[in-house]
Order: sequence, then structure tokens, then C-alpha cells
Amino acid sequence: MTLTTDGSAQAASSGTPENPWGDTKTAAAAAPSSGSLGPTGRPRPVFPEPRPRITHGPARVVAMVNQKGGVGKTTTTINLGAALVECGLRVLLVDFDPQGALSVGLGINPLQLDLTVYNLLMERGITAEEVLLKTNVDGLDLLPSNIDLSAAEVQLVTEVAREQVLGRVIKPLLPEYDVCLIDCQPSLGLLTINALACAHGVMVPLECEFFALRGVALLMDTIIKVQERINEDLEIEGLLATMYDARTLHGREVLARVVEAFGDKVFHTVINRTVRFPDATVAGEPITSFDPSSLGANAYRELAREVLARWPDTYADRAPRTTGEVPL
Repeated sequence: MTLTTDGSAQAASSGTPENPWGDTKTAAAAAPSSGSLGPTGRPRPVFPEPRPRITHGPARVVAMVNQKGGVGKTTTTINLGAALVECGLRVLLVDFDPQGALSVGLGINPLQLDLTVYNLLMERGITAEEVLLKTNVDGLDLLPSNIDLSAAEVQLVTEVAREQVLGRVIKPLLPEYDVCLIDCQPSLGLLTINALACAHGVMVPLECEFFALRGVALLMDTIIKVQERINEDLEIEGLLATMYDARTLHGREVLARVVEAFGDKVFHTVINRTVRFPDATVAGEPITSFDPSSLGANAYRELAREVLARWPDTYADRAPRTTGEVPL
């Protein structure tokens, strides 16, 4: 369902009256046409397929941040990462939440891990390569986490340059990847500040719900403070509307208010609510491989193209355009 110019809703490729969630493989997502209005009420651009890559790295680091829990940070980290891999990128995922949800979502039991991000942060002599795990998706690697990480926030308080610890330990890995996505805990504490301090950009998954909207102002204030005091190169990649239900007036109003407040910082791509996301989590794999023809998988592929379109100087074209041209 999309919004028309007068604010009313009309049917769209996000589902049918019999299947409003668009959960089935038979409900294939139609390619958006340029100029038509998308869910955000703006003309929906068509994002080009990225060109093949012949080189990799260094990685652009993006932190997934929202102090409210349950807004889709982990789901977005997993599925955007997998969609970027389909575009030919090498992606590193960092589970920076003591709950270990990112690790679980990729089929890894955090309780059975001997080495995690906690060991990498707090123990000298532990290298990132020792902690790194390969996932079932080729080109998608993980630095896992478990409940041990909750102790790091207290222990880091007495460390010199405590906001820079994460950036220091993952730095050796970045030349091998194109993108590093950090899944942050639902908090604006020291762990999240570490992620913001080493990131080039921050992405804000935002549930289309009133209480999620209320916390955005506080989050933006924190991001501005990090920009001013720690990481002047930090950029806001964009706000991503998640768990969107176009059937509800509340969801449409919240999305409209977000677009009104943040304008072009809001991604055109909107992630609809669907039961296929929790199903994929239980299976321990991204939705792009669990149900590759689902609308959820296609939404994250569209998001990957949109994200890459916002990084033209770095990622739009790493293949030589003409014979003899040296690639970046």
C-alpha cells in the first residue's frame, strides 16, 4: 500500500487483500517505477544495480543504532549484510549486543563460544582473526558476542581512550572487507559510543510506532555530541522505517512525521512487517537465502541498492570503466 498525494492509501505491491503482509513466494514484488509515490509519500527512485567489483576494502563502518529495543536493528544488520553480499561486496558483521541476537540469527549459539568480541576488547594478545567466524553465507563474516560483553561496559570505564577500543581492535580486519555493520545494543551507553566513535556512518532503524519516534531526538543529540567531541567524520546514513503496516493509520502517520522531520535522510525503502523475518531468524539464516523470493528479501535488496547509491564516491564503481583504466 502506498500514499497518494492527498494522503490516502491505495493498493501496492506490498500485499493483497487476501495476503496483506505479502508473506508468500507467489506475491513477487514488482519493480518500482520512477516517479510513482512510495510508502514515504515521495517519488520512488529506481536504484541501479551496482557494478561488479574487482577490488575489496577498506571497509566503510556503519553502526546500527537505536536506544529502543525491538525496532529491527539485528534483522536489518543480518539481511542488509546478506543483500550487500549479493551485490558482490565482502561484509563483516559485528555483534556488539550482550544479548547475542545477531549471532543467534546467523545460527550460532553464543553460549558455546570460547572467544567473542568481549575477549577481543579486554584481553591482550587476542587477535580479531581468532574471534572471526565464517557464516553460512559466503562473503559474510561475523565477530560474535554473548552475555560476557555486558561486563565490558563497566571494565572499559577505567581504560585510557575508552571510546576508541572497538575501533582499534577491528582495524586490522577492515582492509579485507567493503562494509562493516555493527549491531549495537538498545542503549546509549559506552558500548554504543564505541561503535559511533569508529563508524563512518550511523543507520537508525525506526519502528513505525509512536514510542519509537519519541526517542529519535535523544539519539540525534547523542550523535551530534559524538560528531563534535570524538568522531567528526561520522555521518547519518539515514533512518530506515521498519515493521511498517500500511493498513494502520497510526503507522502511516508516524512514517509521514518522520519524513517531515528528517526529509531526505529517510530511506525511500520501507521494511514491511512480515512473519517471514522471525521464521528466518529461527532457521538461523538471512531472509535472502531462507525465502529469496519473498517481499522481505526483495525489500532488503532494494535497501542495499539504495545504500550503495548513497555512497557513489566510494562504492558506485570499482570496476574500470574503460580499457586500461586503473580501478580505485
